[in-house]
Amino acid sequence: MYKHPFTRHKTRVVTVGGVPVGGDYPIIVQSMTTPDTYNIEATVAEIHRLEEAGCELVRVTVPKAEDAAVLGEIKKRIKIPLIVDIHFDHKMALAALDHPIDKIRLNPGNIGGMDRFRQVVRKAKDKGIPMRIGVNAGSLEREFAMKYGFPCPPAMVDSALRYIEIAESEGYHDIIISLKSSDVITAVEAYRLYAKQANYPTHIGITEAGKAPYATIKSACGLAPLLLDGIGDTIRISLLGDPVPEIAAAFDILQATKRRVRRPEIIACPTCGRLEIDLEKIIAELEQRLAGRQTAITISVLGCVVNGPGEAREADLGIAAGGGKGMIFKRGEKLYTIPESEMVDALMKEIDIWEVEERTAGRLQSGDPSFKTDARKVDHHHEIVESASGRLGLPLLK
Repeated sequence: MYKHPFTRHKTRVVTVGGVPVGGDYPIIVQSMTTPDTYNIEATVAEIHRLEEAGCELVRVTVPKAEDAAVLGEIKKRIKIPLIVDIHFDHKMALAALDHPIDKIRLNPGNIGGMDRFRQVVRKAKDKGIPMRIGVNAGSLEREFAMKYGFPCPPAMVDSALRYIEIAESEGYHDIIISLKSSDVITAVEAYRLYAKQANYPTHIGITEAGKAPYATIKSACGLAPLLLDGIGDTIRISLLGDPVPEIAAAFDILQATKRRVRRPEIIACPTCGRLEIDLEKIIAELEQRLAGRQTAITISVLGCVVNGPGEAREADLGIAAGGGKGMIFKRGEKLYTIPESEMVDALMKEIDIWEVEERTAGRLQSGDPSFKTDARKVDHHHEIVESASGRLGLPLLK
């Protein structure tokens, strides 16, 4: 059986507040708050909503001394690691490092020189705090922009590599790199070029993507090629407005690229004149009954005989339907035929049985957010779809 080639970009592991980033660990989802950070109640309330949505790292901006002053209080009241975002004023970075934060995000190109960057690096090293070095196309240093003529991927990577060299010269290695651009092609090529030259973990995203839904689509277009290349250790989907929808969008992209599966995957054919069952009703009921379920299982429900049998065989569980009835498939094998009215009940029963069998065999993929559980074995999906074409066998983690 064909197996999709997948090699994850081998990176160091950098621990952020107890959360491992890089290596073979799951790709971590993060976001950023929108209130003024010194507004503790508003900031903490938004972080709590992000936590509830599944956010695993959160970033707050610290442009003023009053923002830095409240970091300890915010940290006490949240459950996920706290990252501070610094621009222009290296003194704010130094001030933030006096508080119990978990990571600092710095754009070295806009803080006024190498000496200031070294000061921040030295203090971060002394405090044991990791740093994201953020290189943005929109704020690239003048020397690199002039060298290449414009903020192109080679210029961005050169900038990042220089800052890595400076950090390493100070004996500092707790580094995560981002190479963001609002242009999809620039971002993709920058990360690909970087991955050939360095092994520090990457935070990936399309910056200033705009307003959903277009911004989500744009982000998916830029991040999917990277994820499929094995690049990316932490991810943010930058959306205008409330940051909470960023979390669902990030997990959807990870799910679609099979890089981090946290819920059942439902495959259903589009509406067309060949449908011979009420597929919309069946899928709506199935989604409702699967809500909250975290098992990484692929379920295919096809409503006509054209693609139905093939798709049903490729999935972990499937139905190939036609004429008001359907054949249940499990791991590519036919089980039994059922009428349309019993399809959802039959699938739910088979999902329960499938989970017991997989758990007994020690192969159950769970969407449990614990990192050890989510760092699943990549061969599992191949084992359970022996009769499939391989399209669904893309490993989640290497």
